[in-house]
Amino acid sequence: MTPLYYNAFEQGSDLELHQEIRNILEEAQTSIDNIVILCIGTDRATGDCLGPLVGEHLKSILPEISVYGSLEYPIHALNLEQTIEDIYAKHTDPFIIAIDASLGIPEHIGYATLSRSPLIPGKGVNKKLPAIGNLSITGIVNVAGFPNSILLQSTRLHTVMILANCIGNAISWYFMDTYLPAPL
Repeated sequence: MTPLYYNAFEQGSDLELHQEIRNILEEAQTSIDNIVILCIGTDRATGDCLGPLVGEHLKSILPEISVYGSLEYPIHALNLEQTIEDIYAKHTDPFIIAIDASLGIPEHIGYATLSRSPLIPGKGVNKKLPAIGNLSITGIVNVAGFPNSILLQSTRLHTVMILANCIGNAISWYFMDTYLPAPL
């Protein structure tokens, strides 16, 4: 599937992303118990903290959902493979939503992407990590170029926060709409 793009700086982009996530999850007919959200990244580089920020957001709003990766417990190159093993050991037939920061062209900085393809973490910084996810969401935080690791260090936190809020809202609204009881 060609990724869909959502400009996180535009009003309503989080709602559009939410609606597409909802459509995909309804089509997959997966239960809440099988959904696992894997937020990849580290808080040691501004551009790479998107995943942990989304994880932090989701854990605070939806503590009953299986979320891996937060500011306190980030999932990164050193522990990703073990985390994937843990997910498959703990969850039967998990539907994994993988989230990570990415690099792209200047016109796409601030865009969230959604794809039905697995995420390939570390690709932008030439790391060989396993592909993961039934659904992948990335936030384009900076331009691709050399050296990419320096670009992640010099990324604007504002851009990362806008993307984290967009992605976090879109996912949390799905769970709130679908699984939380309506108020009386």
